[in-house]
Amino acid sequence: MAVPPAASAGPQMWVRGPSADRTAPAQAAPRAPAARPAPSVPPAQPVPPAQPVPPAQPVPPAQPVPPASAAPPRTAAPLRSAAPPASAPPAAAAVPSPHRGEPVAWVNAHGGGGASTLSRALGGADLGLRWPEPAQGEPGGVLLVARTHSGGLRAASQALNALRTGDHPPGVHLIAVVLVADAPGRLPGTLGKRVRVMRSAAEIHRVPWIPAWRVGEEPGSLPKAVRALAGLFPAVPGGGVVP
Repeated sequence: MAVPPAASAGPQMWVRGPSADRTAPAQAAPRAPAARPAPSVPPAQPVPPAQPVPPAQPVPPAQPVPPASAAPPRTAAPLRSAAPPASAPPAAAAVPSPHRGEPVAWVNAHGGGGASTLSRALGGADLGLRWPEPAQGEPGGVLLVARTHSGGLRAASQALNALRTGDHPPGVHLIAVVLVADAPGRLPGTLGKRVRVMRSAAEIHRVPWIPAWRVGEEPGSLPKAVRALAGLFPAVPGGGVVP
């Protein structure tokens, strides 16, 4: 049996609507702002030409330095000699010494030995740290003065060695060594031993500690050991007086 054709629905009406493929109009892209023109750069100023450098003055050649002469080694001497140098004019050597006619010379083996004090108390020439010059009329007999501390005994030993080797002006001879106490009381054993060794090489006299001399005053009476030193030389008119 055949299928009957589809019945017609009557006259058909077409309604026009928006097409499915119609799209919205494209939005216009924003316009970029116009680029500003770059500021104009002024033309560079021309560089002035460099000034010519004057030629350098020639440096004079350095003067050659003469080679330094080697200084001769200096030998330490415990005492100074008053003899004038060989280059001194003869008139300088002819000046008379103020110690002419003195019976004895007090000589310090080191600074502050006590020669000035003993010379003031007993008389005689105070020569400080030098040997006498018998050729100029100074006494040749020497009383060598030193303190009893370690440095004083060492200086006295060096002076005795100079006398032994002849390192002194002609005519100088030792009478005795006078050791002045550097402190009250007895000497320490080590210093006493050095004094005994020195006694084997020279006549030794000891001066005790005198407090008045320490403060620059004169004692009421000199100790017996100091007065005994006057027997080593004759009295000097106008010199010190031994009580």
